[in-house]
Amino acid sequence: MGDFLRSRRSRIRPEEVGLPAHGRRRVQGLRREEVAQLAGVSVDYYVRLEQGRGGSASDAVLDAVARVLRLDEVEAAHLRALARPPRRADGGPGRRQVRDGTRLLLDLMPGVPAFVLGRRMDVLAWNALGDAVNGFSARPGGEVNAARHAFLDPAAREFYRQWEAVAAETVSYLRLDAGRYPEDPKLAALVGELSVRSEEFRRLWADHQVREKTHGTKLIHHPVVGGLDLGYETLAVNGAADQLLVAYTAPVGSPTAEKLALLASWHADGGRVGDTRTESGRADDTRADDTRADDTRAGAARTEGTGAPGGPAVD
Repeated sequence: MGDFLRSRRSRIRPEEVGLPAHGRRRVQGLRREEVAQLAGVSVDYYVRLEQGRGGSASDAVLDAVARVLRLDEVEAAHLRALARPPRRADGGPGRRQVRDGTRLLLDLMPGVPAFVLGRRMDVLAWNALGDAVNGFSARPGGEVNAARHAFLDPAAREFYRQWEAVAAETVSYLRLDAGRYPEDPKLAALVGELSVRSEEFRRLWADHQVREKTHGTKLIHHPVVGGLDLGYETLAVNGAADQLLVAYTAPVGSPTAEKLALLASWHADGGRVGDTRTESGRADDTRADDTRADDTRAGAARTEGTGAPGGPAVD
């Protein structure tokens, strides 16, 4: 709570909210007393709020602080979640089982790469084209986690052509999840693991940015078909809390749409992202086999015309 509020007041210059900026300031952005003054609360109460001792802060107070700090809708919701943490001791495990109907829906979209994202950015299910694009089934381990892939898999930096944007989006979404479930031990373990193993994750986590995963773009360098310029849309799975259906899109007739069609065909023939033998590799083998066959036929023709050395001619 305190880190989030301090990070937000540090973004705002006094002159932006009509306060004088003269004199030496020990902190960047607004002081605590300035936020309290603009929000219409006592300095003591705001200090306690920033220290997580504000009790059950009213909607009016939280809305006033959000207005002063110029929080957007997602940030304001995050502030309310921090001020009123859920009563569940462990934050809930999150529903990992994907309904049969949701899996069927995935399979009924053969031309759309799609997958189901759960708590902590665990990937719970996917369709064939979603696997062909992302290579979920080729990743080691029994569970697939988008955050671990982004920060701990060296191949991710080549796979995502705008890796920095993907990394920032990933951390912002995890921050939002942490605000909703502050006592979730599995989420704490994931954040701890990523913080220890990734300097970039530590830096982004300290920024306290929060962002919903709603829609956007993914620019991918696919190892088989090359560049893919994809949009994505995220839909909540009603009746399955914290599950999101993510679908990648490409305009009809675009180069990316044509590559997706090629990728679907390749995947249907047994190709997998991460295979050492790609379509081009198989084509090379086929050409080599054809060359050997041609040589065999040519040798047979020479034998028919000249006969075997030292033997009778063949009629």
